[in-house]
Amino acid sequence: MKKVLILLGPPGAGKGTVGNALADEWELPLISSGDILRENLKKKTEIGNKAKQYIESGELVPDEIVIEMIEQELKKTIYINGFILDGFPRTVNQAKMLDRIVDNSTDLKVIYLKADDDFLVNRLSNRRICEKCGKIYHLINIPPIKEGICDICGGKLMQRVDDREDVVRRRLTVYKEQTAPLIEYYRNQGILSIINGEGNLRDTLSEIKKFTKW
Repeated sequence: MKKVLILLGPPGAGKGTVGNALADEWELPLISSGDILRENLKKKTEIGNKAKQYIESGELVPDEIVIEMIEQELKKTIYINGFILDGFPRTVNQAKMLDRIVDNSTDLKVIYLKADDDFLVNRLSNRRICEKCGKIYHLINIPPIKEGICDICGGKLMQRVDDREDVVRRRLTVYKEQTAPLIEYYRNQGILSIINGEGNLRDTLSEIKKFTKW
């Protein structure tokens, strides 16, 4: 049976970290809508150009843009046995689109990583990323040895535009407004589990595996 896990949660809740850990353990490919969008932005593709104005202002990228991107990605054969979704769907409309893609042979589970706003603002506004190798640092929890310089490659550490505190708080507001109905959509189907996104990774993974039974 094809296994599909959807990781929901506000920006900074740890979906990427959790998704990568589970992808390695379960040998399932991880689809990060955020990473795919940023790659399209970097390459200045048609999708990237459409999404740029929304990302930089902290708005959610419109459904039609995200759906186009995900549909293109899921055509790849590596997803035949299942996949983990990070950052998609974000609206009920996107969820309904996904329902049309997965069939009755799919074991679909949904995890919502819940976290407090102040915790998320602290995590994201202090995040820095190496412009060369992409290694992620946190100025408080995982600081670089030399300020502003990557320990690995010596590249310059940058703050993403959407990690500024004002943009983060706007992202959180938009997320709550537009994603709350999605939580209820999956809760009503009986396939949703709400898990603490502020805990340590080991405990989070343990709770997820108890729920999925994979």
